[in-house]
Amino acid sequence: MRAFTLSITAIAALLIAGSAPAQEKGKGKAKAAPRVHSTGYTDTPFLPGGKWRVHDDARPRPDVVSPGETSAHPPSDAIVLFDGSDLSEWEMEKDGSSVDWIVKDGFLEVPPKGTGVGGYIQTKREFGDVQLHLEFATPSKVEGNSQGRGNSGVFFLGGYEIQILDSFENKSYADGQASALYGWKPPLVNAAREPGEWQTYDIIFEAPKWDAEGNLLEKAHVTVLHNGVVTHHRQAFLGPTGHKRVATYNKVQETGPIKLQDHGNPTRFRNIWVRELDFTAND
Repeated sequence: MRAFTLSITAIAALLIAGSAPAQEKGKGKAKAAPRVHSTGYTDTPFLPGGKWRVHDDARPRPDVVSPGETSAHPPSDAIVLFDGSDLSEWEMEKDGSSVDWIVKDGFLEVPPKGTGVGGYIQTKREFGDVQLHLEFATPSKVEGNSQGRGNSGVFFLGGYEIQILDSFENKSYADGQASALYGWKPPLVNAAREPGEWQTYDIIFEAPKWDAEGNLLEKAHVTVLHNGVVTHHRQAFLGPTGHKRVATYNKVQETGPIKLQDHGNPTRFRNIWVRELDFTAND
């Protein structure tokens, strides 16, 4: 019985020895466990002017934003300014009262002249750097010419205007065409659809920046896509928009309302949303 017991003990010892880590030849040490790879690096050079390395594993990842069903639909972090019926985000510019523009069939329309209502409307909230999506349609029945056809505008900080106009086969002055920086910079191309058709603006607006003494550090800039076509790429404004004058930066302002113009033409709007932007995120 003892011989049998020793045999079992010997077998157990052999099994235990067989399960031990392999030893490096001549050193009598077990091999190191395989290195678990991180999702980035901790030993790469530092990027210039910052605290992060190239491919830095500790650098914060971007926030997750769920896109809309299409590029026209608001993403998950958007503020919906007009969804086809609700005007609670807007007020009349002249006195802060409720908006008296026409709302029907999912769109917002400038009221007719001579009705005693209307005027510019603006958001109750103030915004700085933003991405704006807006859809508009100029009247299908063409009346007038030049600036009398479907004239309106969208203003940032209440004063920096991107022109809205029926520019389809409409010869008007260049810096007053659809998607122009009104009174300053014509669009790169005329991307206007026919009168009555829905059109889109996708705009990135960068507000001007000032120092504590009121000195201008950075001009306002804008990128505009009109019906999916780039008409401005980070174009600087001369200042808040004016009519028949050269704009200038004469007011310290980094935030303000988004404004829509009543120019007496029954221009329509729908599907308006905005995203507040932080260009320093993840620096």
